[in-house]
Amino acid sequence: MASQLRLRSALALVTGAGSGIGRAVSARLAREGATVAACDVDGTAAQETVRLLDGSRSEEGAPGGNHAAFQADVSEARATRRLLEKVQASFSRPPSVVVSCAGITRDEFLLHMSEDDWDQVIDVNLKGIFLVTQAAAQALVSSGCHGSIINISSIVGKVGNIGQINYAASKAGVIGLTQTAARELGRHGIRCNSVLPGFIATPMTEKMPQKVKDKVIGMIPMGHWGNPEDVADVVAFLASEDSGYITGASVEVTGGLFM
Repeated sequence: MASQLRLRSALALVTGAGSGIGRAVSARLAREGATVAACDVDGTAAQETVRLLDGSRSEEGAPGGNHAAFQADVSEARATRRLLEKVQASFSRPPSVVVSCAGITRDEFLLHMSEDDWDQVIDVNLKGIFLVTQAAAQALVSSGCHGSIINISSIVGKVGNIGQINYAASKAGVIGLTQTAARELGRHGIRCNSVLPGFIATPMTEKMPQKVKDKVIGMIPMGHWGNPEDVADVVAFLASEDSGYITGASVEVTGGLFM
């Protein structure tokens, strides 16, 4: 998809920007003209993402060299508030596009899952999105700015998955959180949507056994796994005014899986 510089004046905060979907989203939004505040719990990975953005060839007329990296654990309220404060201080405005990509897995069957593995996944995948969404919305409302908040959920949050009861619960929660936020924030000119990726080739899914990967491919009507750029394309659309009358939506990016 050719860039249209639909986000030329946007400041985009992307969490989980150090790899996978988060890095692809950061790159796509930058190509659309956005200034990117790339955040990751791994500060070095966030810095590498920014180096890639600054070092890539810009589209004609696109800004370059003005992105910034931030380190934060989005599961901690104080760290998340501080992140928004730092972003606003660095750019003299709140982010008008917020994409929460940070997420982890701690897979285990229900009968054997530890409380700690449950808590870690819920804290990052669900509480983290709550904290980022809340802090970003507060900053936008306080400044009187409109915005687009996009939360990365998963098709697993809709259909479940064996061995991922914590992950499925967290991602189902993201869908409900986003729909409720859309209802509450619409009057402030803030749109909230979620994206539900299916099986996407990322560092997280690389851990899956090959026999499971082969089985999954046979379930996908399009016959192949997705890549992070497939998700980033949808995020860019939801971030732009091309989707200006869309809020509360859950967009599946699955290659037809479970349709």
